[in-house]
Amino acid sequence: MIRFENVGLRYGMGPEVLRDLTFEIRPQSFQFLTGPSGAGKTSLMRLLFLSLTPTRGLIRAFGKDTSALKKSQIPALRRRIGIVFQDFRLLEHLTTYENVALPLRVIGQEESQYRSDVVELLKWVGLGERMHVLPPVLSGGEKQRAAIARALITRPELLLADEPTGNVDPPLARRLLRLFIELNRLGTSVVIATHDLALMEQVDARRMELGEGRLQIHD
Repeated sequence: MIRFENVGLRYGMGPEVLRDLTFEIRPQSFQFLTGPSGAGKTSLMRLLFLSLTPTRGLIRAFGKDTSALKKSQIPALRRRIGIVFQDFRLLEHLTTYENVALPLRVIGQEESQYRSDVVELLKWVGLGERMHVLPPVLSGGEKQRAAIARALITRPELLLADEPTGNVDPPLARRLLRLFIELNRLGTSVVIATHDLALMEQVDARRMELGEGRLQIHD
């Protein structure tokens, strides 16, 4: 699905923050990305989302060499990837329903085409009663679930989640993890960036560990 070959990344003239990364994200796989603060987890997630270009090396996404693509071709690939940001990035003037529907509105779908899908997805993440409220009224856990629903509404083949349980209590973290596991069971590949060891111990899943810019894989 996505393959990195000897990928390196540096910002400006600084040192490489990621070095010689070679790995692949397989279809219908589930993995954690872990490592200490500053190890480069968010940078790696941005590379996976194709919003950053590597300094060197090759990234193949869905069978295509990303370095050979025109800029106009990247958005179509990125629509096959959902991402849940650490800071949610919900628009505060839009309701929960409108935030989740936004990716479909952006690509020109009419509400009649997506309304039932948005409502069903909000019920699935436990926000059926909160779909018409604005983000400032939502709790941290509800915002997180709204952000997950927005990432899922385009039915991505790969879901990236950056510290999805960083701002919630342990019971809600377990509930969110169950959502990701169910999503994976339904066929979506999942990458969760986290430093929460208790969370990772609940699932027998592949661990990708970043340290000093390099990646170790524990299958």
